[in-house]
Amino acid sequence: MTDTLSSLLAFAPLVVAGVLLVGMNWPARRAMPVVLGVAVLIALFVWEMTPVRVAASVIQGLILTVAILWIIFGAILLLNTLKHSGAITAIRGGFSSISPDRRVQAIIVAWLFGCFIEGASGFGTPAAVAAPLLVALGFPALGAVMIGMMIQSTPVSFGAVGTPIVVGVTGGLDKAAITASLEAQGASWEMFYRLITSEVAITHALVGVLMPLFMCVMLTRFFGRNRSWREGLDVAPFAIFAGLSFVLPYAAAGVFLGPEFPSLIGALVGMAIVLPAARTGFLLPKTQWDFAPASEWPTAWMGNLEIKLDSLTAKPPMSLKMAWLPYLLLAVLLVISRVSAPVKDFFTSFLAFGWSDILGQSGISGSVQPLYLPGGIMLMVVLVTFLLHRMRGGELGAAVSESWRTLLGAGFVLIFAVPMVRILINSGINAADLPAMPVAMADLVANAVGQVYPLFAASVGALGAFIAGSNTISNLMLSQFQFSVGELLGISSALMVSMQAVGAAAGNMIAIHNVVAASATVGLLGREGRVLRLTIIPTAYYLLAAGILGLLAVGLAGGLDPLNS
Repeated sequence: MTDTLSSLLAFAPLVVAGVLLVGMNWPARRAMPVVLGVAVLIALFVWEMTPVRVAASVIQGLILTVAILWIIFGAILLLNTLKHSGAITAIRGGFSSISPDRRVQAIIVAWLFGCFIEGASGFGTPAAVAAPLLVALGFPALGAVMIGMMIQSTPVSFGAVGTPIVVGVTGGLDKAAITASLEAQGASWEMFYRLITSEVAITHALVGVLMPLFMCVMLTRFFGRNRSWREGLDVAPFAIFAGLSFVLPYAAAGVFLGPEFPSLIGALVGMAIVLPAARTGFLLPKTQWDFAPASEWPTAWMGNLEIKLDSLTAKPPMSLKMAWLPYLLLAVLLVISRVSAPVKDFFTSFLAFGWSDILGQSGISGSVQPLYLPGGIMLMVVLVTFLLHRMRGGELGAAVSESWRTLLGAGFVLIFAVPMVRILINSGINAADLPAMPVAMADLVANAVGQVYPLFAASVGALGAFIAGSNTISNLMLSQFQFSVGELLGISSALMVSMQAVGAAAGNMIAIHNVVAASATVGLLGREGRVLRLTIIPTAYYLLAAGILGLLAVGLAGGLDPLNS
């Protein structure tokens, strides 16, 4: 079998997923078992993986599924707890007091608060937190998931305190060989690493500054009563202001402080600037924008998550500070658990369980760390909220029951989606002497486009994230490939790796099991194809803009930089 044919076959699971989910509008619970079957057949009969290795990959995927479901459960339970405590009513009123304009609310909740949660925890948490909160504020479920997925772009490369760069890029490169080459040129790994981080931050800042505006125009075009792009553009001055308030400190942190805190610092500075500005009406349009009454919404917009605010009016009024305190506590605990070494060591080791070298297959391992995962931290916050908000046992029981029912729907889909991803990633060890399927796909793309490859480098990173649902894993899989392409074409290898990281962040907007996870938090399972058809639009913008910037950078630098290896 030729390399080209095998590379084309590697695309088959993704093509089948796209056709079934987007083209035929199948729900993910029907499509993903078929996609998993296709992946298994290709792994066994084309890549000639051993059945034991395929089985180990499936088990690894199931372990990861447990971790994902734990995050989903924590996010849903926290939202339902706040609903029953009366906090959601106060939060909704608080946002309305800043501005009743839904475009402004989307910018504050999704862009600013969501970017902070991404910087602290990553791994799909922002959509799982922001989407149900937007539903609670009166957004249609489909629109809330769309906005929630759009968060997973600019802040993602520095999400989870820089994990996609610190773990993904560093672990995905042959550090020893690159360091030797750099030292021979009078440079160092530290300089190379800092260059990659700076290029990622600057590229994201240039592209991401328009994401708040993009959120608004998507909202008004697809969920407004007038289906108008203009109504979104009307908020452009404020949206661009909010974008700049985030990306300027974000880029500065990336250039001068390294990869751990750009998203956190950008969001904190952004909130400190934008919230007071919104309260005073700075740059806000004269005409406020809202959805049509919920009774006029199409059924496809609505999920099964019920936030019946009117039924909570009998509860005693709660102060806005007390209502927001659980989310503030969540943010603080997330940061401490990732920054404080003693706390992190305790959270990652206590009650943790896993399986190394599953079924004797070297390199295939899985583990779950219930306390360290955002789901565990959310559960801690739920327990504290129960006491702070003086809830009754029956109210907490109702929140748990509602959350459990939602979780059951998500589990069935993910037990097929995640194992499929792990089979593709683990396919590099095989009897056919073929590279791992994602690398084979990327190789085909690079060979096809040649010297204009920088235009497509971010898209290759997005492909990895689409498969794995993770910027970090995409970087682990493809960073060395991107570096090698840079060497082969005689252009900056640092730039190619940075394009990989940027594209992998953008790919999170269309990663299937991220869409499933976000949809589950608002009871929208079965309509993942609709979400993908919406989020592909901002993803295409992001990848095209990043690719153009990559080409311009190569042209301005003459295809080289001081650390080209």
